[in-house]
Amino acid sequence: MTPTSKSTTPEEDEHDSFVRQALEQAAFCEPVPTAFCVGCILVARLPDSEPIVLSKGFSRELPGNTHAEANALAKFESLSSTQLQSLVSPWSWEAVPVIEDLLLLADVYTTLEPCSVRTSGLPACADALICARIRRCIIGVREPDDFVKCEGAQKMKDAGIEVIWYGGLEQECLDAARRSR
Repeated sequence: MTPTSKSTTPEEDEHDSFVRQALEQAAFCEPVPTAFCVGCILVARLPDSEPIVLSKGFSRELPGNTHAEANALAKFESLSSTQLQSLVSPWSWEAVPVIEDLLLLADVYTTLEPCSVRTSGLPACADALICARIRRCIIGVREPDDFVKCEGAQKMKDAGIEVIWYGGLEQECLDAARRSR
């Protein structure tokens, strides 16, 4: 290792990989001047298993001025039991996997801090993640105050969700968010 290179842990490398996948999702987002472009990856961490990507989402992917985190959750929650079983196969526990149990083992990787308020009146992403009872939220960059003052990370922390600010791709995440401007 050279004196200028940074040593990373396997977990940091994993965070980097999933935040980059979230950035790829953000690139699918149709830019608009009144909202950010955000990508999200929902990952399950089962015991004695590699992480499993449960769902992906991006802003405005689904109808109704939707956000990335809400879309990833909605797509995951709409899986049939057969789809769910194949996603987490082989499943080592006796009971059939259920969405609610997997969400307890889930990490959300998002390019931008989950919103705490929506000017459209729709539910905030931080609230959706709290209701889903996810384990952790790994965030690429804090939401700028362009539209609203975001307190999504604090809201999730207050609800017992571990929040990790991933410190490797902030500028890329911010550039992706503001692609429409």
